Amino acid sequence: MPNSTKPLTNTEVKQAKPLKKEYNLADGNGLYLRVKPNGTKLWLFNYFKPFTNKRSNISMGMYPNLSLGKARDLKQEYQSLLTDNIDPREYRIEQEARGQRAHANTFEVVYGNWLKTKEGTWSNSYRAALTSAMQLHILPGLGSFPIYKLNAPDTIKLLEPLADRKAWETVRKLCRWTNEVMVFAVNTGAVDANRLLGIGKAFQPPKIVNRPTIKPEELPKFLNDLEGAGSDITVKCQIRWLLHTLARPGEGAGTRWDEIDPQKKLWSLSPERMKKRRAHVVPLTDQMIEILEIMRPISQHRTYVFPSRIHPREPINKESANMAIKRMGYKGKLVAHGLRSLSSTILNEAEFPQDIIEAALAHMDQNAIRGIYNRAEYLEQRRAMMCWWSDHIEQAATGNLSLSAGGKNSRAIG
Repeated sequence: MPNSTKPLTNTEVKQAKPLKKEYNLADGNGLYLRVKPNGTKLWLFNYFKPFTNKRSNISMGMYPNLSLGKARDLKQEYQSLLTDNIDPREYRIEQEARGQRAHANTFEVVYGNWLKTKEGTWSNSYRAALTSAMQLHILPGLGSFPIYKLNAPDTIKLLEPLADRKAWETVRKLCRWTNEVMVFAVNTGAVDANRLLGIGKAFQPPKIVNRPTIKPEELPKFLNDLEGAGSDITVKCQIRWLLHTLARPGEGAGTRWDEIDPQKKLWSLSPERMKKRRAHVVPLTDQMIEILEIMRPISQHRTYVFPSRIHPREPINKESANMAIKRMGYKGKLVAHGLRSLSSTILNEAEFPQDIIEAALAHMDQNAIRGIYNRAEYLEQRRAMMCWWSDHIEQAATGNLSLSAGGKNSRAIG
C-alpha cells in the first residue's frame, strides 16, 4: 500500500515546538519524530515484529545529532532487516553486545587466554622466556588495543627498535608468538582474521650461529681449568653434571633429588622439565653418582641438587655455569650448552650409533613414525654409551685417553 503520509521537511523538524504532552510527527513508512514536553526530539521506528506481527518501537537517536536524512537512511536499513525476517531491535542488541565484546577483547586479554591453553605444554624456562619477552616488547604497545584493531604496520613499527639493534632472533620469536595469539583469536571468534600474518617478512631473518664449543682435544685442558677454578663447589659440580649427563643447562640446573633413583641408577625428568615436552631418562654412571655424593651433604635436605647460593630453596641459575666458564677464560670459546656439542662430536667420532646419541641428547626423531616406535629410547644401549662417555671424561682429566671407540672397554652399570 503506498505511503499516504506527507514526508517531513527539515524546517518542520527544526521548528517542531514542545507541548504539554508528547506527540509524534510522522515521516512515513514507520518513521516518527517524538517531541517531548521538555523540548527533546527523538526519532522512532514503528514496525511489525517478524513472525509474531506484534507492533514494536525502536529508538533511533536524538535530533539534531541524528538528522532527518540519517534517520531515513537508518529506517531503510531496518526495513531491509525486516525483509529478511530479522528484528531490528534484536539485531541492534546483538551488535552492541558484539561491539562490547570486541572492545573487551584486548590483545592482553586474548594473550592471557592463549597462555592458559599452554599450561603443561611448555618447560618452565621456555614459558618464562616467552612471557618476559612479550611483557617487555609487545604488551606495552599492543596490550590495551582491541584485538580487531591491530594491524601489521603498527606492529612492525613496534618491533623496529629491536631490528635496529640487530636482535633478529628476538624479533623472529616475537613475530611467531604474536601470530600464535592471533590464530588463537581467530579460532575462538575474538576476531575475524589475522591481520598480522606475515609480519616476520618485514625483517631480516636471524643468522644461524652455533653455540661456541671447544675441540675434542681441548677437553683435558678444560677439565684441568675447571678443577683449578675458584668457583663455588656447587657451580663446579653443576658443570661436571652437565658434561656427564649431556643435559641442557636449564634441565641440569633444575635437577631435583626426587628425580634421582639410586637403586635403578636413573635420573628421570618429567615432560614439563624438558624442552621437547617429552619425559627423559638418563642412566647414571659411577662418575655421576660421585657428583651426587659430593652434593648430598650440601643439599640433600633441599629440593634441588644444585641450590642457589642466595636463595637455597631455589635451583641454581642456569647462567651460573656460563659465568663460571667465562671467568675460566673461555669467553667466546665455550658456553654450557656447547658441552652438548662437544659430547656429540666425541661420541660420533667414537662411532656410537647416531640414534643412541640423539636419544641421549633428548632430541626428537625427525622421522615422526620411527620416533613413535623408539619410545624405549634404547635405555640399555645408552647406559653402556654413558659409561663410556663418563670414563672418557675421567681419562681426559688425567691426560690418558686410552679408551677404544664404540665403548668396547667401558664399564657396565648394574
